[in-house]
Parts: sequence; structure tokens; C-alpha cells
Amino acid sequence: MKKFINDPADVVAEALRGMAAAHPDRLRIDHDQHIVYRKDGPKQGKVGLVSGGGSGHEPLHGGFVGTGMLDAACAGEMFTSPVPDQMIAATQEVDGGAGVLHIVKNYTGDVMNFEMAAELAADDAGTEVVAVVTDDDVAVQDSLFTAGRRGTGVTVVLEKVVGAAAEEGASLSDCAALAERVNASGRSMGVALTSCTVPSAGKPTFDLGEDELELGVGIHGEPGRERRPMASAREVAGMMVEPVLAELDRAGSEGAIVLLNGMGGTPLIELYLLYGEVARILEQSGVTVARSLVGNYITSLEMAGASVTVVTADDEMVRLWDAPVNTPGLRWGV
Repeated sequence: MKKFINDPADVVAEALRGMAAAHPDRLRIDHDQHIVYRKDGPKQGKVGLVSGGGSGHEPLHGGFVGTGMLDAACAGEMFTSPVPDQMIAATQEVDGGAGVLHIVKNYTGDVMNFEMAAELAADDAGTEVVAVVTDDDVAVQDSLFTAGRRGTGVTVVLEKVVGAAAEEGASLSDCAALAERVNASGRSMGVALTSCTVPSAGKPTFDLGEDELELGVGIHGEPGRERRPMASAREVAGMMVEPVLAELDRAGSEGAIVLLNGMGGTPLIELYLLYGEVARILEQSGVTVARSLVGNYITSLEMAGASVTVVTADDEMVRLWDAPVNTPGLRWGV
């Protein structure tokens, strides 16, 4: 195992120290509880947005803390849910009097711990909390980590769109309804060419032959739909996009927000090449791409692979997507 680390047990803590050093203008970090906050928060009268999850998926979630997106992100240990104490602290800290929205990926530990934190925050401080669970991955209905579809790429789109609405002063109920709408409008599918190596394990999570790919892999290395022989980018794009389109409701859509996401170990030239194939298939299928994003946004350490997320968007979603954002992971309009 070759990684730029010191002690595997200290990776998350030391990465957060580096993050604080890299972005002092935008972030403040509670190093004791491993929570990333926007530097200018909490904002009075604004709905607070809190998310989080296991580390190893950067820039999700800490890289999306800042103006126009999240107010706080709780960093769990590698591929492990944060604990309720982190979530309670984050929820109470970002409460500006308008309530707090929890954005939770559909993994058993995340859902359970965020639910517990919401109840305790309401009891202890009277904070009004609403949770929205993302479940966009069409690869499987259930896995070892979830009941139902897993939460993946749509989480990025949701955090951006709802973050913009909260910045504009939308109420907690309006933010929650918008989040539900974005989640219902988005579907994702991923493929892996290699495994990843969790530092504490010191070896790949799973074995994948040189002539194989894992179709529908999860962001923690969970099994996908099936293993297939290695194929061309054009064929792989079809494997990802066709199941996504099969589950999308395109009624009333003005276009689509499309994310072609790298899993951490695939070079950008290959991601752009793959996006070209994805865009071609979408055009042939009658899907108009309103906005697109290509790069590493929800990763799995150094896994080589990619995922595609398609969100059928209305005019409001597109407008909010275009709104200014200033985070380490996304920045435009400022």
C-alpha cells in the first residue's frame, strides 16, 4: 500500500487539519468533533443545512461547506457513519432560528444516527429539524449497507440546489420539499475498474481482474449488479445511462442536470471522453442537457471508475444550480 499518510488511525484528523490550513477564508473546523463549518455561520434567519458521512468520498461532504451549499458537514471515520454527538453539535451550531435540514445518504448507519441526532437536538435545544434521505442509485434495491437504493451522486446536486434556496431565505418546509423533489428527479449508476484500499485495511476491498469491470459498484466498494468483461468507453456509457433512463420520470422536465463523476482514480481526460459518450446517448434518447458537471465530486478513495447522475430539472432547479456558490469543491458566480 502506497499512500501519503502517517498513521492510518490519524488520516481523518490530519486531513481536516490540512483542510483548515488550505481554506481559512471559507471554513472553520471543530477538530475535536471532526465537523466542518462555513466560516461566516451561523446565519440568523437562514435554514441551516447539515450533511455528513464516512470520510474517503472527498470533496463530499466537507468540500461542499460554504456560501450557497452546506452550513456544516460531519466527518466520520473512513467509510463509517459519523456519530450522533457530531450531528447534534453541528445541528445546534448552525441553527439560526429558521430550523435545520439534514441531508442524509441512504446508508443504514447514516440514517439511524441522523434520526437519533434530530430527536436529541429537538429535545435539548428545541431545534426544528427535518431530514431528507437521498436514494438515487439504480444499481441495487438493497445492499449490506442500505434498505432500498443507495444515496450517491444526486446528493451533490441536491446540496447545491437546496443550498442556494436556503441562501435566498427559503423556509425549512420549502427547502425540504425542494430536496425531496430533486431526489425524486435524479438517478445514478456507477462502474468500477479497480477496487480501493482503506488505509486501516492495507489491501484492496475487493478483487477485480484486469479484464473485468464491476457494474453498479457502491461508493464503499459494495457489490454491484454484475461483473462484466472490460469494454470500450462507448459500451460502458451505455451500461450506465440506460438503467438510469429506465427509471427516470421525464414528465414536465425542462432539461437535465448531468453529473459525470470520477471515483478518485480515473484521470480527467478519460472522464471527459466518457462524458462525450454519455451526452451522445442522452441526446439520442431525447434528453436535453441543461447543465453538466464533470470531475471528482463523490469519490471512493483511489478507486478507478465513474458514475453518472441525471436529474430531470425544472426552471427553478436550473436557476438555483446557477446561483453563486463558494466552497472548496464547487465555486462559481462569486
